[in-house]
Amino acid sequence: MVMRHCTEESNVDEDMLVIDASKIRHVIVSQGRIAEMSGLIEKATHLNLDFPDHKADLCVIAARLELGSPIKFTEGGVMFAIVPKTSYEHLGFVDYTARLFAMRDAMARAEAQAKESKP
Repeated sequence: MVMRHCTEESNVDEDMLVIDASKIRHVIVSQGRIAEMSGLIEKATHLNLDFPDHKADLCVIAARLELGSPIKFTEGGVMFAIVPKTSYEHLGFVDYTARLFAMRDAMARAEAQAKESKP
């Protein structure tokens, strides 16, 4: 299983370019199908010229963005679409470490609230 950036077949033009980069998701592919899927990518970290560490530049193509949907293949393997350069912008610095800590803290608070609400 491999995590990939993924887009739906209907979001790819005839030149194999992603039409709307905001409609990309992270997926885990298993046995040629989407086994797991996240929400939509975040523009600040995936389409930001000022944050090159995690650009969404290449996407596997799925028939649909749904669990179980098949990934598209060619004779040579998995079919990919390219995110065009026009999809990227200068969006400023992203403190990724601070964001990870904030996410961790938010998850801990949510877990604590869930425990408190159980009878």
